[in-house]
Amino acid sequence: MGNQIIWQDRYNIGVEVIDKEHKKLFSILNKLFDFGRQEEKSQWVCQEAIKYFRDHALQHFADEEAYMLSINYEGLDVHRRIHRNFRERTIPALERELEMTGYSEESVSHFLGVCAGWLIGHTLIEDYAIVKGETIKQWKNLQPEEEQAVMGQTITGLLHSMFQLDSRFISDCYAGEKFGNGIYYRLIYSTKDKKRWEFFLVFEEKLVVSTIGSVMDMKSEAVNVMLMNAARYVARQLVERVKGYFPSSENFEIKEEQLLTYEQFQKVFEKQSPQFSLLFDTGKGYFAYCVTATDMLQSEGGVSIITENAMAEVSKYLDQNAVEKKEISHKKKVLVVDDSDFMLKTMQDLLENDYEVILAKSGLSAIRGITLDRPDLILLDYEMPVCNGSQVLEMIRAEKDFADIPVIFLTSRVDRESVKKVIELKPDGYLSKSLPPADVKREVDHFFEKKARRSTKK
Repeated sequence: MGNQIIWQDRYNIGVEVIDKEHKKLFSILNKLFDFGRQEEKSQWVCQEAIKYFRDHALQHFADEEAYMLSINYEGLDVHRRIHRNFRERTIPALERELEMTGYSEESVSHFLGVCAGWLIGHTLIEDYAIVKGETIKQWKNLQPEEEQAVMGQTITGLLHSMFQLDSRFISDCYAGEKFGNGIYYRLIYSTKDKKRWEFFLVFEEKLVVSTIGSVMDMKSEAVNVMLMNAARYVARQLVERVKGYFPSSENFEIKEEQLLTYEQFQKVFEKQSPQFSLLFDTGKGYFAYCVTATDMLQSEGGVSIITENAMAEVSKYLDQNAVEKKEISHKKKVLVVDDSDFMLKTMQDLLENDYEVILAKSGLSAIRGITLDRPDLILLDYEMPVCNGSQVLEMIRAEKDFADIPVIFLTSRVDRESVKKVIELKPDGYLSKSLPPADVKREVDHFFEKKARRSTKK
């Protein structure tokens, strides 16, 4: 059923009413963990214990929001939205699962794992932002939650009617993280008032093969040109079905259709402030649906597809994807987490010839990235705002599926006291950012060489 979640000083944010309730919620979860390990247990007692946790969580949200209101915290509305999402979507979904399974050990374990992970992440990221006077601005243009929910239900329904997929709407804050081998499709529309609307649809390759490929009775295990062209038109139809939700959609005129590599998608998407950014687990692979609106009508990268060149460009795109997959198939995967664009670019240039490099600009993005695309090594900036390296490491170690991923800190502080603090967190190593690039690369190479030797001896 899992271990205890241990309260640590780092969870204290310095506000008594919030810290007190955090400790209480940790304590309740630990009692539930203990109860879950007992062979003889009453379903009624389990129900009451979970209800007790839920009621305390809701009271904590109310107390926290009252405190934020009392200090005129700028991020109150964003925080309220996070609370509502957990209160009105996450907990009810978990409780339905418990009831449907008769409070089975597996469903209780799922409830505890989700709640523990959410509580740790919320404490170390959003709640720390309160006392630092910072706001989470990444999602400032997201549409209201009720509209997100309606859009999620609409797309879930479309995926079911088209492919009989029982999809789960798992996030309305997809931040462009990589998942598996992806196909990145972009439709650009303009309106008479010079508004630019962009629709991004991201398919895991195996999803396209198992759905559209199955309908077309194709036996291929990879996406070919015919399948890709079919997928494009399915994607366009899906966008046509849902774009009626947007103002002036009757005036939308399609300007460009593009296929992007992951790198192109990442560069374009990180500049966006999406209105919708939804992630679904279809049971056959992941699917993301994102919408942005700007006043800019500039043209940016990617394979632009028109009728005259469609077959050739799609073929070229798939060939490029195949080459990239072949190049990285034998490479170790390294996730670099740093809030500095310069540092991320430096590390990518340094490592990409020998490793598959994934980039994340924040601790929250790193956790999402790990969930979707597990790395072999994490190079983690120790000094990040909002959620620093030690807090990210704590979240990684608290999650059973991630706990054994090696983490090496990147730090600009090399004085004895700072190094001592880093070592006390028991990472798999630390590297100074002041080291010459060749030395950083040598240390990463050496890490994997040592790991390979240990594996050989077993």
